[in-house]
Amino acid sequence: MKCALVTGGSRGIGKAICIQLAIDSEYHILINYRSNKEAALHTLNEVEQAGGKATLLPFDVSEREETITALQKFKEENPNAIIEVLVNNAGITKDGLFMWMKHEDWNHVIDTNLNGFYNVTNHLIQSMLMNRYGRIVNMVSLAAMKGNAGQVHYAAAKGAVVAATKSLAQEVGKRNITVNAVAPGFIKSDMTHTLDEKELKKLIPLNRFGNPEEVAHVVSFLASEKASYITGEVININGGMYS
Repeated sequence: MKCALVTGGSRGIGKAICIQLAIDSEYHILINYRSNKEAALHTLNEVEQAGGKATLLPFDVSEREETITALQKFKEENPNAIIEVLVNNAGITKDGLFMWMKHEDWNHVIDTNLNGFYNVTNHLIQSMLMNRYGRIVNMVSLAAMKGNAGQVHYAAAKGAVVAATKSLAQEVGKRNITVNAVAPGFIKSDMTHTLDEKELKKLIPLNRFGNPEEVAHVVSFLASEKASYITGEVININGGMYS
C-alpha cells in the first residue's frame, strides 16, 4: 500500500491537498490532525467521495515522541504500507509585534512550523532512502520570502524550512527523492478569515485571494512522477504579490 501523508490535513489547504491527491493519484491518503477529529472525518469522507481511500493519523507534529509513536504504530499495523509522499503542511500562527512577543508564543510557533518539519521528515526519510524514492513537499509562506510585520517568529520558522528544503534536496537527490517547497500568499482559509480581504487584495496584482484548490494542484504535481526533475525549488502562489 503506497501512501501519502499530509500533516495538518483536516482543514483549509491541507484538506484541499488530501482531496486533490486522491483525485490525481492512487495513493492511500494519511490525514494527520492534532485535535479536530470532526474536521478530519469530514475530510476523509470527501476523499472517499472523490474515489480515494484514507486513514486518520492523529498526532501533534511539534511533539517528537508523540509523532514517532504514531508513525511507528501505523507501520506496525500496516507492515506493507510505504509512505512515498510527505506533505509538511501543519502550521500555526500567533501574530504579534516582536517587541511584545511572549517567549511561549515564539516557542510554540517555532516548535510547530520548524521542529514539526524535522520530527516528521527525519523519521520518514530513512525508509525513503532505503526505497530509493520519495516526494517531500514543504508548505512555507509568503512571509518566508518577503517578511511580514507581526510574524517575525512565523517568517523565521518558514524561512528556515525554505533553507532546509534546498539543503535536504542536495542530500537525497541521488536516491530519487525530491524536496520542494510551496509558498502560498493570501489563500482563503481558517488562517486568513480574520484578515481584511477587501483592503489586502489591493496589494495583489490578480486582485483577489487564492483558493486552497489552486495550491493543492501544485502540491499534487510536485508529489507526482511528472515532477521528477524538480527539486530544491520554492514555488510561489500569491497572485503576483511577490515572486
